[in-house]
Amino acid sequence: MILADLSLQEIEDFVVKKGLPKFRGRQIFDAIYNGKGLNEISNLPKNLLEEIKAFYPKYEIVKKLVSKEDGTAKYIFRFDDGNIVEGVLMNYKYGKTLCISTQVGCRMGCKFCASTLKGLIRNLSAGEILGQVLLVNKDLGGGLKDRKITNIVLMGSGEPLDNYENVAMFLKLISSSDGLNISQRNISLSTCGLVPKIYNLADDGFNVTLTISLHASNDEVRKQTMPIANRYSIDEIIEACQYYFNKTGRRVVFEYTLIKGLNDGKDCANELIKRLKKLTCHINVIPLNEVKERKLKSATRKECYEFVELLEKGELSATVRRTMGEDIAGACGQLRNSYLEGKI
Repeated sequence: MILADLSLQEIEDFVVKKGLPKFRGRQIFDAIYNGKGLNEISNLPKNLLEEIKAFYPKYEIVKKLVSKEDGTAKYIFRFDDGNIVEGVLMNYKYGKTLCISTQVGCRMGCKFCASTLKGLIRNLSAGEILGQVLLVNKDLGGGLKDRKITNIVLMGSGEPLDNYENVAMFLKLISSSDGLNISQRNISLSTCGLVPKIYNLADDGFNVTLTISLHASNDEVRKQTMPIANRYSIDEIIEACQYYFNKTGRRVVFEYTLIKGLNDGKDCANELIKRLKKLTCHINVIPLNEVKERKLKSATRKECYEFVELLEKGELSATVRRTMGEDIAGACGQLRNSYLEGKI
């Protein structure tokens, strides 16, 4: 347990149990949410700093790369045990969106993603997920009372719903009025389709934007790139998405990475239209960010626009997603793997 895993009230209870005044809990909470390291705290007595040393978060930014093309920034975060994950900060007209990780590595095995190459190392705690936001917020010159990050995407390394309890606690912490107070409506959670957890997300009262990594119009094609397709069918995923929409009123987003010769045909577009036409949703068509360890090839941007045109003719809402940070290893897991291999 680290103190960043706890709410303000829980930190206050923590210090009171140690025989300290309740207001010290607020001071510790403020320090954490301002992204301060233990040695940067100046308003706590030395004996208290020593008392909380073992529980105070020790995560840090160890590498930052900024794209010369579009200003996208890629971060590598290191935790107390030496494990690292990555995050991406993207600049839009409406604000700054931070994509963060929920696990060290991933066990889902999707063939187009570099995060899975070394498998799952461990889950991140709620405070470690939160810490990525706090560190970048500080790097941007922000703090608890001057938040610089407007939107969050849980789409870095890891499958968020495979770490459900910690992700659920993170969502509560990040949207709390005591903390950074980021509305859940400004948070997107991307999943490859762990069907039972989608139901849990709806039943537990969350209202984030649910994003499904679909990448195929039928189960046979999906099984070629996504092992999870052997467990849950597309129809089961769509049924769960409909349930989520009925509970939350939030439009579901489907991510569809266009892979040359695999899922980019007119028949695939027509099949997708048939499956999704009754669901309130949007489709993001994405040119594959090629991973050298995989043999998959990307469709061109022109082909992506042609695919979107087919979907729109079928009365589906669809766009080609803007590609960002290609010159700094923008795809999930690429930068982390380069760092581990000593290439950067």
